[in-house]
Amino acid sequence: MTAPREGNLEAPTRHPIDWKNPQFYDEEAAFTELERIFDICHGCRRCVSLCASFPTLFDLIDEGKTGEVDGVDKKDYWNVVDQCYLCDLCFMTKCPYVPPHEWNVDYPHTMLRAKAIKFKKGEVGFGEKFLSSTDVHGQFAGIPIVVQIANAVNQTKPARAAMENVLNVDRNAWLPALATRKFRSAAPQSEDFTIKDGLKTPGKVAIFSTCFVNYNEPGIGLDLLKVLAHNEVPYVLVSKEKCCGMPKLELGDLDSVNRAKEANIPVLVDYAKRGYAILSAVPSCTLMFKQELPLMYPDDPDVQAVKEAMWDPFEYLMARKRDGLLKTDFSQPLGKVSYHVPCHSRVQNIGKKTEEMLKMVPGTFVQTNERCSGHAGTYGVKKRTHEIAMKIGKPLFKRMAEHPEGGQPDYISSDCPLGGHHINQGFDRNSLGTPKLEHPLSLVRIAYGLK
Repeated sequence: MTAPREGNLEAPTRHPIDWKNPQFYDEEAAFTELERIFDICHGCRRCVSLCASFPTLFDLIDEGKTGEVDGVDKKDYWNVVDQCYLCDLCFMTKCPYVPPHEWNVDYPHTMLRAKAIKFKKGEVGFGEKFLSSTDVHGQFAGIPIVVQIANAVNQTKPARAAMENVLNVDRNAWLPALATRKFRSAAPQSEDFTIKDGLKTPGKVAIFSTCFVNYNEPGIGLDLLKVLAHNEVPYVLVSKEKCCGMPKLELGDLDSVNRAKEANIPVLVDYAKRGYAILSAVPSCTLMFKQELPLMYPDDPDVQAVKEAMWDPFEYLMARKRDGLLKTDFSQPLGKVSYHVPCHSRVQNIGKKTEEMLKMVPGTFVQTNERCSGHAGTYGVKKRTHEIAMKIGKPLFKRMAEHPEGGQPDYISSDCPLGGHHINQGFDRNSLGTPKLEHPLSLVRIAYGLK
């Protein structure tokens, strides 16, 4: 028998998520696997700085009866599970024991299994369910008077106190406003550009709007369209869409994920089969179609076809550059930019494409930061985790505030819009200055001199 290898010399691989198997929801079996993985993590501890899940685990072990995993009460495992927000960084950047290593550690998807069990048991509250129902929040977007009233009320202290009591939304957390006009109704029709396919890229694009861009910040989507139009790439918006399912996945509500998949995949696969590149401006949504759904439905050819057609916007734009089809006629310098790479961008394994594009702009100095912002979807706004999220992000906030070119940056930016606002709040909370927050797509639109 060969001795176990220390670490892994091969690229990590992901096993399908066996969520349709009744055994997946067997709590005793799941806890046996949690104990096995927790014991490996206890002997390694490389991930202690990533999030609160690992310090919670290690404190339970160190303060337990034996100083080992067997001294931890299994009911306390839920404290560890609740602190995991499925960023995937432990799997993709830290853990030396992920498959194909024989120890087969997949911490995030083991946490997902536990979350799914908790949801099946009916132990997830109304507030968390509501927060993850992004299509429900957005149904009032685009109705001017309703939006104005809702946005005004949501910023009052009594309303925030009520939201904290009813929905467990921290009264001090940043919350997005509803847009007075949805992106899908505001988006202009594409000009009739000639389709120019490259060796690496399709020459036409289909836009998956995402809930956040459609209901909250349509300007991000409109800036993406302006960048595509400037580069003479014809585009369409997908004919209809629902939430990608990522908020429900993070909650362990896999049946709702399935319903979102059944609504989205038949629409998106049509664009994939017609040779469109499908772009999503929110990394979590892109990752849902690139990784999580393909792992949940490994034998569904339509899901796999959508996976192959799905692009991060900057992944697509930089591939267009390699095809010789991207314009570089930037007319406006951006100065000092402190840019944050979101976790769900990093785990797509596409490289630093946003950084590459921003660095092409003359008179622009980009400081790239890869540490987690701590926002992590609804984690950053919940009462029990908002302050933890701000603590997780504090080292990032401080680093982004000190630009290598000297002083504070002119812009702070993140591909994750929610993460960007969380960083912006961190700047304010820690008195780190007042640089302007802009999404990277908006920075590119500015650099091109587009209005």
